[in-house]
Amino acid sequence: MSIAWTRRPERGSAALVALMAWLTLRLGEGLGRALLVPITLYFLATGGPARAASRAYLARVLGREARLADLFRHVHAFAAVQFDRLLFATGRAGHFRLDCEGVEHLQRLVDEGRGALLLGAHLGSFEALRLLATRACPVPVKALMHRPPPGPLTAWLARRDPAFAAAVIEIGRPGSMLAVAETIAAGGFVGVLADRAPRPERMVRVTFLGAPAAFPAGPMALAAALAAPVLLCRAVRLGRGHYALRFEPFADPLVLPRAERDAALAGAVARYAAWLEAACRAHPFSWFNFFDVWDNDAATAPPAAPDPHPYEPRLGADPARDPRRAGLDA
Repeated sequence: MSIAWTRRPERGSAALVALMAWLTLRLGEGLGRALLVPITLYFLATGGPARAASRAYLARVLGREARLADLFRHVHAFAAVQFDRLLFATGRAGHFRLDCEGVEHLQRLVDEGRGALLLGAHLGSFEALRLLATRACPVPVKALMHRPPPGPLTAWLARRDPAFAAAVIEIGRPGSMLAVAETIAAGGFVGVLADRAPRPERMVRVTFLGAPAAFPAGPMALAAALAAPVLLCRAVRLGRGHYALRFEPFADPLVLPRAERDAALAGAVARYAAWLEAACRAHPFSWFNFFDVWDNDAATAPPAAPDPHPYEPRLGADPARDPRRAGLDA
């Protein structure tokens, strides 16, 4: 999987997003959901690379050749999650049902005053996880993520719901890793999606859905550097207004001994990939990566001017901003 996805613009048009939002807000949610069918057909017909990636993934997870109906279902599921983002941003999330499993792991950390790193994937909806945070979590929840120039939907959501943008810590910005450390040190939670590399970095090949696939090493290196509890999390859409959220302990903390760092790092990535594979098999149409993670040649080819550790802290000129003061010396 190459990092070309960071340069691929978000598709759609600002006029279409604005029209769909207006129709939904004025004429009802049902009309907005009905529009997802022609929208899905359009993106399925015109999105060649994403369609090919969907076909390759579905063939592996379903164990057979993907049919056109499977591709439609996959893209439509993604469109439905995006539509739910619109509802969340417009204050229409009150009727959403959230079935939660493993929340006791979060509650224990809150009671102990300990922050944590939440490892997720492009599986289901990160905004549904955020919805739980706004309903029931008494500590800050932020997202560490790549933030490209916003596309039409993302720009509309940012204008409508500026609180979401304020809760994002952008990867690669000066002080971003320090912000992560400070949030967790203060007892907050930081989420990161660990199935894509947002910048040129080291990739680790592990078995995923029966074949070697490349996953970024950065999230695991970050988890080890923070020396904080790590939980796996997902929020899968089960149907209209219905999400299943699940939290599972991963490490407390994640330790990568210097003498066997590479092996320990590969083992951690492999455990993450096994968790993701199980989730994909349980919810095959809910992984919205739409990029070929089995393209190992592209994934491991040396990029131009790579940042070998994009998630790891780097020393700055100002000693007061030294990440080692936050316990992040890797």
